[in-house]
Amino acid sequence: MRIGLIGAGRIGGFHAGTLRAHPDVGELLVADADPGRARQVAAAAGGRALPVDGLFAARPDALVIASATAAHAGLIARAAQEGVPAFCEKPIALDLAGTVAALDTAEAAGAVLQIGFQRRFDPGYAAARQAVAAGRLGRLHTVRTVSSDPAPPPAAYVPLSGGLYRDCLIHDFDMLAWVTGRAVTEVYAAGANVGADFFRAAGDADTAAVLLTLEGGVLATATATRYNAAGYDVRMELAGTEDQVAVGVAARTPLTSVEPGAAAPPRNPWSGFLDRFGSAYRAEMDTFLRVARGVEANPCEGRDALRALLVAEACEVSRRERRPVPVAEVEAAARACRGDARGPALSGGRKGGVA
Repeated sequence: MRIGLIGAGRIGGFHAGTLRAHPDVGELLVADADPGRARQVAAAAGGRALPVDGLFAARPDALVIASATAAHAGLIARAAQEGVPAFCEKPIALDLAGTVAALDTAEAAGAVLQIGFQRRFDPGYAAARQAVAAGRLGRLHTVRTVSSDPAPPPAAYVPLSGGLYRDCLIHDFDMLAWVTGRAVTEVYAAGANVGADFFRAAGDADTAAVLLTLEGGVLATATATRYNAAGYDVRMELAGTEDQVAVGVAARTPLTSVEPGAAAPPRNPWSGFLDRFGSAYRAEMDTFLRVARGVEANPCEGRDALRALLVAEACEVSRRERRPVPVAEVEAAARACRGDARGPALSGGRKGGVA
């Protein structure tokens, strides 16, 4: 296969290495807003650097979009119009209007679009999903998620990121629905700024907590912070009437018990998202190549990304207005973006098999 990769930053460089090693990839074409960076990543991966127009002119069999977020929607639309199956890192766009417009374009063209929610390909999350589906926990009543970065991102990144809810917690929002099989119906969100001033200047928070209600009355909490020098800590706990399970609790989890006789802190804690989820990213890309060839169903469609974004948008409204916000309220705003007052939910169903 001839694969196009647009975006040669940290995650783009990681994907380039994965694609270089994949037996189904015969040629890799790399483009980036910085031509020098594209040449560097292409050389390391044995590929060829091209401008974006040149990459599309080369007629790739599939496209991986790992560019800056502002370019995602336009590249999705172009790939759809040219009939190229596309994989795109989240988010599709930073606002509801841009997300809905890009999805409408892709769906009108009948295009293949897989979204990068790599946690769906992590063995721990997949096992938790199976445990819930099999009834092992009994009646599920409580879910807790934790997302802690070891250090803040660069100041220049924050205004372009979409904020802590859209950039970081959106993965937890996707996992809440995917693991439990229940949509989030309402949120109550709070945010704090206790660190660098550039978060506040961008209208963002460096620490957040959300209380979420899921279908059937299941309660969930989701917390996130940009400050956890102990390491990269991403966990999920699910509690039911019969059992409790945890994802992300392992020898490298940067969590220290102060109970007498407890194990010592990990010597090699996870350092970041590529360290923690490297195998999941590789499995995700392998699946995309099969989806692009038409031999496997898409496990993470564009509507899945919209569903998670609706929750993140509800959190932004809740934080700003200091009130509980039904996700349906934000979904109505999304329908208004397209002048669509029809009934079916834009976010679609909660389908998708265990990766």
